[in-house]
Parts: sequence; structure tokens; C-alpha cells
Amino acid sequence: MDAKTRALSMVPLFAACGSGELDAIARLADEIDIPAGEELTHEGRSGREFFVILDGRVRVERDGKVIRTLGPGEFFGEIALIDGGPRTATVTTETPVRALVLAHHDFRTLINDNPAVARTVLLALAARVRDHEAGPTLGGLAS
Repeated sequence: MDAKTRALSMVPLFAACGSGELDAIARLADEIDIPAGEELTHEGRSGREFFVILDGRVRVERDGKVIRTLGPGEFFGEIALIDGGPRTATVTTETPVRALVLAHHDFRTLINDNPAVARTVLLALAARVRDHEAGPTLGGLAS
């Protein structure tokens, strides 16, 4: 098992995946290092990537207000890729971040080929929608 596959196996999103599925995901994903202060998504702009945080923290803002922070094992960017709409939040690194990034077409392959991952992404999406409807103090969308 290579380092990227090992990293994937530690991410809750991929907990139900077997070693073959993890290897396939590792081939799709690019592992990148991002410095602190880097804007990864911008509210209102189109989205082309899905991010899974391996190390570090990001800040999620909507309308200029911080609505949550995300850390290792958490992900963002799925909403714009699922519905084709604009990003629902701006996400900026608070610390240096190591992340896995999947381009739009690779995200679709991931979802289509891995029902357990698709289910986890959809459950997280539903939770984020519920949080958004309840108000910004309970969380928010990070796509």
C-alpha cells in the first residue's frame, strides 16, 4: 500500500472502501500541499474540484462571515460538482494544508464507481443543507 492509499484509508469518507477501491481512488486523486492563506474556492464562482483534507485546517465563509472550519478527514467542493451551480462558500486555508484533489470528471468517476462513497457524500450534503436551513450558527455549506 503506497502512502497516498494509506492516507485515503484514514479518511472517514473512504472507510467503507476496500483496498482495490482505495487504489483506484488514489489513481484519480492528486495529493497537493497548499500554504496558509490560499483561497481554494470562491463563493459564486464555478467549481471544478473536490477536496479532501489530509492535514491542516480551512475556513469556510459565506457572505464574508465564517460559518465553520474543516480539518483532517473532512471534505468540500461536492455541491458545485453535483448540481453544476456556483460555489456556495469561499474556502481559505488557515494553516498549511495537505489535501487530495479530484477534478470534476474524476469526482464523477469516484461517485459512479463507489456506491459507499456516493452515499457518504450525499449524507454529508444533506446534513449541510439541514444546517444551512437552520441558520449559520449551526454550520453551513462548504462547496
